[in-house]
Amino acid sequence: MSITKSILIILSLFFLNFFSVYDSSINSKEKNEIIELFNGIDLSGWIIHGTEKWYVEDGELVCENGQDKQYGYLSTVEYYDDFILTLEFKQESNGNSGVFFRSTLEGVIISGWQVEIAPPGLATGGIYESYGREWLVKPNPKDENLIIGDWNSMKIMVNGDIVKTWLNGIKMISLEDRLIGKGKGSIVLQIHEGDNVKVRWRNIKLEKL
Repeated sequence: MSITKSILIILSLFFLNFFSVYDSSINSKEKNEIIELFNGIDLSGWIIHGTEKWYVEDGELVCENGQDKQYGYLSTVEYYDDFILTLEFKQESNGNSGVFFRSTLEGVIISGWQVEIAPPGLATGGIYESYGREWLVKPNPKDENLIIGDWNSMKIMVNGDIVKTWLNGIKMISLEDRLIGKGKGSIVLQIHEGDNVKVRWRNIKLEKL
């Protein structure tokens, strides 16, 4: 084998290894990337479903009932599979809301799984499957640490078949479910049907796993 050929082989192996490590590094960064889902300015990256009100006020995302007082949803344009989602919410009334994951919509009919946000004692942090099996798990103990009229923090981890939720730093549920593991879809915020529902959201951040 000539010296030139040997050098070419060595250089080829070097660059192959270099780009393999580089690609691995890029993928690792993408997986651990923190994404600001809400920019505090407008609804870029989101889609409104239904006639209920979704708007930005004082750097916060606000949802409230419109004239129809029906279900309304705000979904991310992108789909997210495995992630840790953190956000803050403030309920300005006793209405019901929620955060869906791996969910899809046709009009205002949603398929997927909801992390409940509700008045005290009504299972905030539990998992509900809309138009399906309904309640999959409710928190125990219940949501005594929920604060009405002030900001609450929520953390949602979805990884494969596993879902875990925390409310104000306290773990609410841990669930393993095969159907959830097969799900694909968006992050979706909900406003429930009825009167006098108003919820504020801020610091909506997602880390890919």
